[in-house]
Formats: sequence, C-alpha cells, structure tokens
Amino acid sequence: MAYASTNPYTGEVLATFPDATDAEVQTALAQAHAAYESWRETSFAERARVMTAAAAILRRDVDKYALLGTLEMGKLFEESKKEVILSAEIFEYYAKFAEKLLQPEALPVADPSEGKATLVHEPLGIVLAIEPWNFPFYQVVRIIAPQLSAGNAVLLKHASNLPQCAAACQSLMEEAGLPKGLFRNLYAARPHTAMILNDPRVCGVALTGSEGAGVIIAGTVGKALKKATMELGGADAFIVLDDADVEKAAKWAVLGRHWNAGQVCVSAKRLIVADAVYDRFLELYKKGVAELKAGDPMDPATTLAPLSSQGAKDDLHDQVTRAMSHGAKVEVIGAPVPGKGAFFQPLLMTGLDENNEARHWEFFGPVTQLYRAKDEDDAVRIANDSPYGLGGSVFTRDEARGARVAARIRTGMVFINHPLAPKADLPFGGIARSGYGRELIGLGIKEFVNHKLINTVDIDAPF
Repeated sequence: MAYASTNPYTGEVLATFPDATDAEVQTALAQAHAAYESWRETSFAERARVMTAAAAILRRDVDKYALLGTLEMGKLFEESKKEVILSAEIFEYYAKFAEKLLQPEALPVADPSEGKATLVHEPLGIVLAIEPWNFPFYQVVRIIAPQLSAGNAVLLKHASNLPQCAAACQSLMEEAGLPKGLFRNLYAARPHTAMILNDPRVCGVALTGSEGAGVIIAGTVGKALKKATMELGGADAFIVLDDADVEKAAKWAVLGRHWNAGQVCVSAKRLIVADAVYDRFLELYKKGVAELKAGDPMDPATTLAPLSSQGAKDDLHDQVTRAMSHGAKVEVIGAPVPGKGAFFQPLLMTGLDENNEARHWEFFGPVTQLYRAKDEDDAVRIANDSPYGLGGSVFTRDEARGARVAARIRTGMVFINHPLAPKADLPFGGIARSGYGRELIGLGIKEFVNHKLINTVDIDAPF
C-alpha cells in the first residue's frame, strides 16, 4: 500500500510516505499498551483536560487543518472547516459527559438478599481504528474522543491518500498533552492489520469503510475473538411525500446528494418522490443541480468539489456503465465540469426497477438515483428495497406522519424534513450491510469497555 498525498484538483503528488515496518508496528503496540496501563487509572478530569485542549487547538487552527483536508481529498474548503469544527465539538462533548456516561450503575434486584449489584464500565486496551478518506478528521475523532475518554489506547490506520492528515491527527493529540503512545498514526501495510488484531493487547477494531473491507476485517477480528464496530456503505432513501414542501425538499435534496461531492455514506443517494409532486420536484431538482459550480475547492464560489482521486472517478464511471448495461437510463444534469482534476459530471439515473440489480448499489459520487412512488406505502417499499440500512430522510408537512413513516424505514437513523447530517451529540450507525455497532454519545463510548458486574452479597445469604 503506497501512502501518497495527491491533490485531486491538480493531480499533483505532494508527498509520499513509506509503509511502517514490522518493528515499528510492534513498538507502537508496546508503547500503546504501556501507556494504557497508566491511562486507565487516570482521572476523568485529566482525560477531559486533554479533550478540551484538543478542541481548542482545532478551533484555533481551523484553517490549517481544513487546508490539509482540502489538499489531500479535494473537499470544499468551507466544508472542510465545518468538519474541523464538528471534530472540536465531539472532543468537547466527551470532555463534558464522559464521566457521567461511564459512571457505575446500581442494578435493581428482585430480592435485596441477592446483594447490592453494580455495573461498572472499565477500559479494555488498544483499539485499532481503520478510517476512510472522505472525512479526514471527523472519522478519526469520533473514535479517539470516546475511546481515549474511556481509558483506552488507539492505533490509527488511516486511508492511504491522507498521510498528512493522519500525521496531523497524532500531532494534534501530542500538542493537547496526551501521554506518548496512547494514540499513534501508523502507515500500516496490509499484513499489519492481522498482526495488530491478533495481538492480545488489542481489544478490537473500529472500521469505517466499504462493505468489502468490512467483510475482510470482520473475518479477521472474528477469528481473533475480538470486538468490532462496522460503519460501512449506505444508499440512503430521501422520501418526498405528497404533502411535502416541494421547493424546500428539492433544495435539501441538491445539498443532501452533492455535499462532499456526493462522497458521504449518509448522502441522499436514492430520491423517492410521490407521484403527485414528482414532476415539480424533478424540475426544481434539475434546476438546483444546474446551479452547482465545479472548480477550485479553495474558491468560496465553488459548490461542487472534485472526487477524492482519479481512481475514484474511474471506478464511479465504470459502475455507471454497468448500471446502464442492466437497463438504467442516465441523464446528464448540471453544468459541465472541468476536464482537469477528478471532477465527475452530475448524473440522474432512472429505470431502476426490480429487474435492475443496480438499484441495490451504492454510487459514491454525484450520481442520483430517482424513483417515482405511487403513494406512501410504495415509497416505504422502495426505501426498504436495499441491502443497506444506514440512514434516510422523510419530507412532509405533517410531522406525525413523518414519524410514522420513519418508524417503517429499516435503517439506523432517519431525519424528518432535513437531509441526514452527523452531529456531535447524536448517535451514528446502521444495520444490515451498513454494518453494526454505534459511534458517538453514550453508545459509542461503551463499545469497547468491559461492562463488569460487582455484586456485594451478605456472607450468610442463601445460595
């Protein structure tokens, strides 16, 4: 695996980094374990101090970190800055709430003679974080903030096209005062994943990535009898019911599909529109996409970024071609994009009936799948006709109706009257082929801790 920093807008290779050696991986494991043995006994107040310091650094140097994200994966600079601030908010959340979230819990017992039962939450060791390129800092922070706050150590295997962002994550935590070894970036080679996961000092893995990567990592960690959380792909439904505010729904659909150049697990990939408002919605959606401007991601006027790499562009093009071979109809929408750089022309895809297997694919870029639903029931049917189960949205003027429809959608998250967006104080995760486990809030901090029962029983109590 070659770790290389390549600007997707210019194609310029900015820097390359060698893979870690076996010795470097072993050193990282040893240092992480030694640091963990001390950190697990460190007070929540001290851990919170480090999290607060990390947040303050991100807020102070937001432009510096955002620039790295834009240079390495091409996202709009303004979007990159929002990502850095979101990362700061996650650090601040756990600085404030980690101790409360992990406080011992007195358990109710049917018979007081059975004892005084308490559930305590203790750290387990080293967590391996395998993270993708689409959110260079947020993806990392949503693992390290809760896991370090819980008393664990973390080793990072970041995406191969983000070596500078990965190094910046480690530098950030060092500057924040985190003890040496507790968090380390590793430019790990492919064989190192199994080496790390089979090490007894490692308690599990948090993976965000493709379904294919999830299958491989889940197999490895399963054989090692370790815990895993998997945040994999998504093909989120964006349902527009017949009573929706069509103008606003169309505006949100344009943003929901095209932010981060459409390279978001929870972007609005499948637009499912009620027949009664379909034509008007489509007119407004096309108009909105046509107003997007592709160009330099550092230019505030740019609203459509390039894809993360030429490889990502080529893969998406091949996927669209295969969908067309299965009968999909593809229409070019929006203004032409620059020929230079990894830009992808926004496309609208229809004809995805039950005979077209492409309806079950995730298109990671500005390709919109559009479906006409006969009514509410049909919209729910189409939404649930997916191997994925990450998120979704429902648009309606009747919030109670929206809640009823949301309850029928088989995903881990649903937003009503808004495209799904990650927040520091909301859980994140899905079901089915979108993975398992949850990140953020109390659910995330408890994924890699030992929920240990301590029961104090009278010595003369019956057995």
